[in-house]
Amino acid sequence: MSKQTATASTIESTATTPTLMLALELGEASWKLGFSSAFGQAPLVRDIGSRNRKALLAQIAWAKKQLGLPANGRVVSCYEAGREGFWLHRFLVAEGVENLIVDSSSIEVPQKRRRAKTDRLDLAGLCDLLARHLAGSAKRVWSIVRVPSEGEEDRRHLHRELKTSKQDRTRVSNRIKSLLANNGLTIASWKDVGEQLRKLSLWDGRPLPAALRSRLARYASDYRYYSDRIRLLEAERRDMLSQELRQPGTQGVAVAKAAQLYSLRGVGINTAWLYSMEFFSWRTFRNTKEVGSLAGLTPTPRDSGKRYREQGIGKDGSRHIRGSAIELAWGWLRFQPESELSQWYQRRFGSGSKRIRKIGIVALARKEAVDRAVALRRNGRDPGRSCVENGPATPLAKPRDQRSTTRKENREGIVDSASGAGGSQCRRVSSPTPPVRLGRPLPGLSVAHGAQGLLCSTQ
Repeated sequence: MSKQTATASTIESTATTPTLMLALELGEASWKLGFSSAFGQAPLVRDIGSRNRKALLAQIAWAKKQLGLPANGRVVSCYEAGREGFWLHRFLVAEGVENLIVDSSSIEVPQKRRRAKTDRLDLAGLCDLLARHLAGSAKRVWSIVRVPSEGEEDRRHLHRELKTSKQDRTRVSNRIKSLLANNGLTIASWKDVGEQLRKLSLWDGRPLPAALRSRLARYASDYRYYSDRIRLLEAERRDMLSQELRQPGTQGVAVAKAAQLYSLRGVGINTAWLYSMEFFSWRTFRNTKEVGSLAGLTPTPRDSGKRYREQGIGKDGSRHIRGSAIELAWGWLRFQPESELSQWYQRRFGSGSKRIRKIGIVALARKEAVDRAVALRRNGRDPGRSCVENGPATPLAKPRDQRSTTRKENREGIVDSASGAGGSQCRRVSSPTPPVRLGRPLPGLSVAHGAQGLLCSTQ
């Protein structure tokens, strides 16, 4: 019998249930399977071709016969999270196998400076840990990955492809700049790279060498390809969010939560989309500690005897969420200076040194992520500590000369939240309580549309 919780899966075991324990070591060319039926038993090791589903089921039937288990007996399997993703888990579950996907970084290993490591040793270790897990070890054996549904996994492709495309475009642009710098050249802008490269010449007026010119032309073509791809992905994301703001509930829960987050001033479309698709739309947190832990923002004290040292944040969660949380915290101080969390930060860290303020921004990021989780879980009717109820503000475009120079405004008319400018400024509304500033809605939408489904309810 299996039981799944919010962030992990646990399997309840009884001593009277005959169970076949299966550990898989997944490789690109072949898979190693380890079978056992009792704690401390040496595993039976078998090799099959990678991704061979029929061979896997045949080996499970063979192991049951070898170990004297009934043909319809219970099977519990595990494997380390990796490039195989979740398809194997879904296949095993469909075949009646109780499967666990294990976070490899949570597995205990000897602390020797040099230790033997082979696939066979790893397989024996996994079998032993699985037996301890089923026996109900008082000490946590490992961390188990929470498996999303196919729809939840599919929704993450858009922003991940967008991020990868931006990285690829940056790689190409850096290569172009390096080649030009080698010849004492530069270009004025990236709007028409190919035309500018064709007009360049060496320092003495001679044209660029033929091989260099051909190479730069190919890089310019790659740059245009990635730029067009980024524009298409951003347009697709913008259309989905605009449709949700016009007709709430038509794009699903994930896009609805992204729209709620985007409606807050200081939260841009990139951060709102990332928070929703990777964090809040498909995870159900049991407590606030899980929010900070999954973001990798929890402290790691080292307290032993008379020695105490804080080692910094754990960094054991999503690096994408962690980076966005830190950037959003800096933006929150700028665009929500009167909120309770901003005032708390200023009282405790505002007068400190640069190092102290950086330490405080991590605490602010953790608190802000917790507040967003609480507000979204309550469907936006309890704004949390960082928000208070307040009506929509009047849009006011930010003067161009005061815009942040750390990140340029993107092509879709929305400021990237990574620069701390996740939306245009709004006129301040005088209020006896710290107000929440509302960001400008997407282009083509009125303030009324942009205020639908806000985290801060005015009812």
